[in-house]
Amino acid sequence: MLFTTPTPSDALAPQLRELDALRARLGDATGVAGPSLGELRRQVRASTMEGSVSIEGFHVPAGEGPGIVSGTTVPDTADTGPMALASYARAMDHVGTMAVDPHFRWSDRVILDLHFDTCAFQRDRSPGLWRTGPIYVTSPSGGPPAYTGPDADDVPELMGEVVDWLQDGDRDAHVVVRAAMTHLHVVSVHPFADGNGRVARIAQSLVLARAGLLAPEFSSIEEYLGRNTGDYYRVLQQVQGGSYQPDRDAAPWVHFCVTAHIHQARARLDQIAIATTRWAALEKLVEPRGWPDRLVIALEQSLFEGIERKAYAVEADVSPATATTDLRRLVDAGLIARHGRTRSTKYVASEELRQQVRSRD
Repeated sequence: MLFTTPTPSDALAPQLRELDALRARLGDATGVAGPSLGELRRQVRASTMEGSVSIEGFHVPAGEGPGIVSGTTVPDTADTGPMALASYARAMDHVGTMAVDPHFRWSDRVILDLHFDTCAFQRDRSPGLWRTGPIYVTSPSGGPPAYTGPDADDVPELMGEVVDWLQDGDRDAHVVVRAAMTHLHVVSVHPFADGNGRVARIAQSLVLARAGLLAPEFSSIEEYLGRNTGDYYRVLQQVQGGSYQPDRDAAPWVHFCVTAHIHQARARLDQIAIATTRWAALEKLVEPRGWPDRLVIALEQSLFEGIERKAYAVEADVSPATATTDLRRLVDAGLIARHGRTRSTKYVASEELRQQVRSRD
C-alpha cells in the first residue's frame, strides 16, 4: 500500500497556477539567454547538489563544488563530502540521459542504479541493493527514532508498487505533485541501508526532468531543502507519523514541496536577471578591445571561485594552448590575477574587474 496522492485543495490550486506561470517565465528566460547563463548553470547545478548532500551531513569546502560537479576536479577518495558530491553528480548525469530516452520505463533497476551511482563511494552501505535489515532515522533531539522504516522483507514488494505507480499511477496529477509523491514514497519505504534521502530527491528530479519542463538545475528544489532542512524534516515527520503509515494524509508534504518550488523559481528568475546584466557588462569590456567573445566566459568565471585553464578550455571549446593565451591576455590587462602554480593554478578576478562590473550594473 502507498500514500494516496491528494487532490489539490482550494489553497493549493492557486499555488500550482502561480508555479506554472513562474515556470513559463523560467522557460522563456532560459530559452533565449544563450551563453550568458553558462556560468549560472554551472553554479546552480553545483549549489543544488551541494544542498542535497548537505542534508545528510556531507559538506564540501567553499568554492570546490562547481569543479567537482563538472568533473574538472577529482576529489580525494578519503574526502567523504567531495566524494558524496561527485557521486551525486554522476547520478544526476544519469538522470539527464534517462530524461531524454524515448524508450525509458520505470523499473526497480532504475532506482537501484541511481542508488549505486549515489553511494558508490560507500561500499560498506551496499550500493545498488535493497537493504536486508531494519532501519531507523535518529531523532536530532535524542530519544525514540524519528522514523522507523518498514520491515526489510517488505521492501522489494513495496518498491515494486512504487515503480508501478511511477510508470502508470496518477498520470493526470500535476507533475510537481507527482514528483513530490515520488519523493515521499521512496523516502518512506527507506529501501536502502543509506542514501535514502539522496535517492528520493534524485528520483523526484527525474520525474520533473522526464516531463521536459526545465533542466534539473532550474526545476529541482534540493537547494531550498538544504537551506530549510529543519522544516523539511518536520513536515516529513508530520506526514509519516514515525513509521510506515501510508493511510496518513500526504497533503502537508505536497503543499511544502509546491511552496519550495515557488520560492526556488522566484530565486532562479532573480539570478537569471543578475547573470544577464553581468554578462552585458563584461561584453562591454571585451568588445572595445577587439578580443574574441569567448573571453567573456573567462572573465565571468573568474568572478566566482576562480577559473582553471582546463575548465575554461572545455567551456570555451578551445585548445589548451589557446586557453593559455587567452588567460595571459587577461592577466596582462590587469583584469584577472594568477593564484597558485601548476595544477592548482586558478585565475581570479582582480579588484579592477570587480569595480568595473559594479560600475556598469
